[in-house]
Amino acid sequence: MNSHFSNDPSKKKGFGDLMQSMNEFFHEKPMRGMLQSIDDFFTSASNPFNSFPVDFKELDDYYLITSELPGVKKEQINLEVFPNFVTITITNMELYSEENEKKQIIRKKQSMNRSSRTIPFPTTVNEKDVKASYKDGLLQIKVEKQSGRKISIE
Repeated sequence: MNSHFSNDPSKKKGFGDLMQSMNEFFHEKPMRGMLQSIDDFFTSASNPFNSFPVDFKELDDYYLITSELPGVKKEQINLEVFPNFVTITITNMELYSEENEKKQIIRKKQSMNRSSRTIPFPTTVNEKDVKASYKDGLLQIKVEKQSGRKISIE
């Protein structure tokens, strides 16, 4: 009987060996290069899904969400805050018109592009405790953490 499995202890591989083999597989070329390309694709400005990078940090008293949005005007940004998440939406509308020598419009084109990111909070937040600022292409959203009421034990 020919079997792929063996009872020989010297030929057994443990779970740790399997995990190490998988780790090596994902960190060697070409797999590492492919995974890096996928990451670069989703964070680049030229990807067709028009995603934008967002950074989420949890600090002692608040959550801080930052996003670099170079070239985006404040009017193009829409923020929606809910108890469990915040959504950032960027809308870009472009108008293009071509005129002839007599200043008559011969071609007109309008395009609208919208992209959004939803960032979940680890805990429920109060929508009133959210402040946002946008300066020099950097969007910062500060969300105060809610603290529970302390109860003394009798």
